[in-house]
Amino acid sequence: MIDALHDPGPLTASARSAVAHSQRVDALIAPGGARILIGVASWTDSSMTAPGVFYPDGVTAPEARLRYYAGRFPMVEVDSTYYALPLRRTAALWCERTPDGFTFDIKAHALMTGQPSEVSRLPKELRAALPASLSNKSRVYASELPAEVRDAVWAAFLDALIPLRDAGRLGAILLQYPRWVVPSRANADLIENARVRLDGWRAAVEFRNRAWFDDRTRPRTLDLLRQNSLSLVCVDSPPGFESSVPAVGEATARALAVVRFHGRNTDTWEAKVARVNQRFRYLYDETQLAEWLPMIRAISEQAEEVHLVFNNCYGNYGTTNALEMAGLL
Repeated sequence: MIDALHDPGPLTASARSAVAHSQRVDALIAPGGARILIGVASWTDSSMTAPGVFYPDGVTAPEARLRYYAGRFPMVEVDSTYYALPLRRTAALWCERTPDGFTFDIKAHALMTGQPSEVSRLPKELRAALPASLSNKSRVYASELPAEVRDAVWAAFLDALIPLRDAGRLGAILLQYPRWVVPSRANADLIENARVRLDGWRAAVEFRNRAWFDDRTRPRTLDLLRQNSLSLVCVDSPPGFESSVPAVGEATARALAVVRFHGRNTDTWEAKVARVNQRFRYLYDETQLAEWLPMIRAISEQAEEVHLVFNNCYGNYGTTNALEMAGLL
């Protein structure tokens, strides 16, 4: 069972949420000069857009929601790009609907990080380029695709982000590798290939297998990222699983460090759930957030910018914890 302390029941009844959402947070400046941006990993999750949870009455249209969110936080992570390749016109609208200085971190598409994609969600022109043996499958992996289709996936993804980059609103591309991407020469090559394809783009890497950080492998992992100017994503996640990566307070790229907070819900982390957001249904208490202060301060001394992203974006849990973290800092 989920500890009642971390699942307080009806979202709108949370006194902590009511207090937190009377505030807003801008970019913070660490003592060493690093900018700290705090936000959540979605502004459109169905549990977050439900009436009375985060958005005021009447704020229901996509444009209004993004404008409201961007008036409360300085950054957000986009998760939808993992499931479907983004469109340039959508990125242009995001620019129009957010103020100067607002930052978007963009999750890489599944096919860019060794994960499968639903064929039906690929653009029409890419589906047409698939060989017959793949076009009738429900899901495909990048390793199955012809080289020219793999290249087209990367090209389409990056082309769509040009409006964000040109407007100064693109933070980083998040490369989240699944737990079956284990330490090996082949998977190091996979990461190095991503770096080549992302030449000129800022990127961050999140691992989902703890073997990358055992005593023998950890120095090699950090060296791999440093040599490729890739930012390590430091994580807080449920303990006790193969995918439970330890928190590592290292900035492997001077430009940026990233921390993602997934919650600590051990009941749902690797379980089959009806909705993905149930995996992140966890509200940190203040003591748990405060545990991170020394590491955040250490990271901010190593990087010019730090992104703190609350991926426990079930209802108002992520937004509440994001604002509380800002208060602690």
